[in-house]
Amino acid sequence: MQERETIPDLLRKFYPILTESRLLEEISESGAVVSYEPNDLVMDYGAYVKTMPLILQGSIKVSREDEEGNELFLYYLAPGETCTMTFSCCMANKKSEFRAVAEEATRMIALPVRFMDPWMAKYPGWRNFVLTSYDNRMLELIRTIDNIAFKRMDQRLMDYLREKVRVSGSTHILTTHQDIAYDLNASREAVSRLLKKLEKEGVVKLGRNHIQLVEK
Repeated sequence: MQERETIPDLLRKFYPILTESRLLEEISESGAVVSYEPNDLVMDYGAYVKTMPLILQGSIKVSREDEEGNELFLYYLAPGETCTMTFSCCMANKKSEFRAVAEEATRMIALPVRFMDPWMAKYPGWRNFVLTSYDNRMLELIRTIDNIAFKRMDQRLMDYLREKVRVSGSTHILTTHQDIAYDLNASREAVSRLLKKLEKEGVVKLGRNHIQLVEK
């Protein structure tokens, strides 16, 4: 019978940058492995951030809402990643300005926020991890802004589909045209029209609530 992986085992597997033995012990002592089903709400607007996630399996979609209630997809969190926006919120004791939803069956280590700041000073590996995560998230946000400001909708759609394939590890995407429209802040009609165009070009295959990306 195979033994269940411990939190230190999972950290070594998905977060090799975290090498200090005592840090792994502290994460194991203070963190908890939690699971979410597809479409489960992980964090909502206006909630105080109490934990920082370390993704082990699945993916989480992070979005932001404007004053008129329009939602815009920002980025995905995949295994080996964390959401540094939660770190910013917890350090400033601010309410969340984003929504995080499980895209698929997801497991993560939830770390209480009270440990985040002390670990920054105590463990160089943790500090490097957080700063690298900040850099990665910033680059993703810049790409999102560039997509909106400079790219045509068909280019934004392709980038979106490729990103879903990257985080899920599968070219089969379970989603609806309306869900894509919400994420891209576009009309469903425009998304459907572009998907049909991509299908004619042999880039995707369309099914009921299903898209297969044929060409990356």
